[in-house]
Amino acid sequence: MSYRLSPTTLQLFVNCPRCFWLQFRQGIHRPRSIFPSLPGGMDSVIKDYFDRYRSQGELPPEINGKVRGQLVPDQALLKRWRNWRTGLQYVDPISQATLFGALDDCLVDDDLYIPLDYKTRGYAPKPGESQRYYGLQLNCYAWLLQANGFNVADIGYLVYYYPLSVFAGGTVK
Repeated sequence: MSYRLSPTTLQLFVNCPRCFWLQFRQGIHRPRSIFPSLPGGMDSVIKDYFDRYRSQGELPPEINGKVRGQLVPDQALLKRWRNWRTGLQYVDPISQATLFGALDDCLVDDDLYIPLDYKTRGYAPKPGESQRYYGLQLNCYAWLLQANGFNVADIGYLVYYYPLSVFAGGTVK
């Protein structure tokens, strides 16, 4: 039996080894909860936003001067990496287990690749919360980049988007 693992399934193991075992050995999955459509919609809007800056060879202003490198310029490559079916993957030759992941974005600094992931929240992240919840995800993306022949920096970035206020009577862009 071969396994397909993602950063999400590895996080399941970290959070609940029994749930992981039940899923992969017994085929019993955690019940799915209702997932709001707003995060998925925001993810698409943010990717389009970053792609506009990528096409201009620039960084979005909110990260310009705060991160290393530039956005990976190859839009076709990034499109593959963003899709969980065609994204980065590694198959272990002994166990035949596959680790796969779909990057939101990636920076390149000289020849070093740096994973970047977008997060949307209803509030600002608390100090230390990011590493605890998303460190494994960024580490998996970096490892997958390296396993696929890319030189990887020793850093990854999370970019949070959250509302500060609401304006009535107009369209928010």
